[in-house]
Amino acid sequence: MLPTDTSTTEPILKMTGISKTFPGVKALSDVALELRPGHVTALIGENGAGKSTLVKILTGIYQPDGGNIEIDGKTVELPTAEAAQELGITAIHQETVLFDELTVAENIYIGHQPRNRYGLIDWAAMHARAAAILHGIDAPISTRTRLKDLSIAQRHLVAIARALSIDARIVIMDEPTAALSYKEVEELFGIIDRLKKAGKAILFISHKFEEVWQICDYFAVFRDGRQVGAGRLDEVSHNDLVKLMVGRDVTQAFPKLPAEIGDVVLKVDGYCHPTEFDQVSLELRRGEILGLYGLVGAGRSEVCQALFGVTRPSAGTVTLSGRPIAVRSPSDAIDAGIVYVPEERGRHGAITAMSIVSNISLPSLKVTSRRNFLRMAEEFDLARKYAERLDLRAASLSQPVGTLSGGNQQKVVIGKWLATLPKVIILDEPTKGIDIGSKAAVHAFMSQLAVEGLAVIMVSSEIPEILGMSDRVIVMREGRMAGVFEREGLTPETLVRAATGNKEAAA
Repeated sequence: MLPTDTSTTEPILKMTGISKTFPGVKALSDVALELRPGHVTALIGENGAGKSTLVKILTGIYQPDGGNIEIDGKTVELPTAEAAQELGITAIHQETVLFDELTVAENIYIGHQPRNRYGLIDWAAMHARAAAILHGIDAPISTRTRLKDLSIAQRHLVAIARALSIDARIVIMDEPTAALSYKEVEELFGIIDRLKKAGKAILFISHKFEEVWQICDYFAVFRDGRQVGAGRLDEVSHNDLVKLMVGRDVTQAFPKLPAEIGDVVLKVDGYCHPTEFDQVSLELRRGEILGLYGLVGAGRSEVCQALFGVTRPSAGTVTLSGRPIAVRSPSDAIDAGIVYVPEERGRHGAITAMSIVSNISLPSLKVTSRRNFLRMAEEFDLARKYAERLDLRAASLSQPVGTLSGGNQQKVVIGKWLATLPKVIILDEPTKGIDIGSKAAVHAFMSQLAVEGLAVIMVSSEIPEILGMSDRVIVMREGRMAGVFEREGLTPETLVRAATGNKEAAA
């Protein structure tokens, strides 16, 4: 186990007056941050507030235009990522940067492998040290297992072990729970508690306020590239943080509008897949938001991916507007009027190196082309229409999608599918990794789509989102439907009981 450290609560790291400007954008302006050993500091802010820029400065990827960084009271420079690591700074990102074909031990020690007296890699020492670190964080993973054979949660444990392998004193966790189940999140929090006891200073970035209140001691709030608040978390309220973060009250996180629910648009009967789901049957009506809830691995996303033609079911039928359809590929689904906004928007929903206009118009090239030639004016008109409709915040439509905040990237992905004029839109974890202000905007737009008559399927792991936005809820468990519930009177306890198979009331 990690040793206990009773070190002082004086800051180990101080950043003051930090500024950073990119062409046309003031990313950070005179911000400050303090991290204390044995404590967790929450870095809070909307997408685009400057959090990622600060982390990149702290890890040596970006150089600040001005300001001062102190570690243990001494001014330091972080010209490279290697320099940051040598000073004991490491980061664990939402999407862990690991190597699938390498073993666990190789991933933990890549770039700083132990070597013998001849300068060669000491494989025995590397596996022994890796095993000791994994044991210290209660991670029962073989050091010889290839990373591609691990679950997402196990990959996060390997990333944490890699951070500890360089004897990090400052650990940055950027949305570490985004892809974890409730049980895995609790296990991660146990590891964070042990890191605190070992005297590590932890910077925790999360859009989930319940996590911030559960594990953090201090907070710093950024808005529009400036620090607008900092202090002890037990001295502020939830509403105080929201006001600091967005500059206004977010009075209604789930602004669901009353929509007229019409005829059945989509009917699925006896849908099966050899390994992912079995006997799924559902009906979706015009103007309805149908929530799909379940634990990680329950089969929710897999059903939606089959409906969009990403995978092929082994049995079952799909009827759209009363007409049987065969969806063998995404192009079949799009032509029929079914579109899918995936959970991993950066990897599967957008081409991040391409511009906003190119992403939005991509599925609609038949509309913006004549005789196989792209008409750029029509392409820009189409992109502008949906960018304005979604209140997309960007310098221009030519801006690469990868440079946008998470919330604005999500708007681009939604916009490109709305441009195809679908009958059914599937939103898989639509607010994953975006801030509370952007969440409210996505929820408002989702509700407006239903009012306009679009049929919506919303996959979500967040119970408040399911309860706040759904007209009906289907709960999945182990690839099967565990229950169908109307919105009226639905409680979190009912959802958890159905998702876990626990007949006792959930605490």
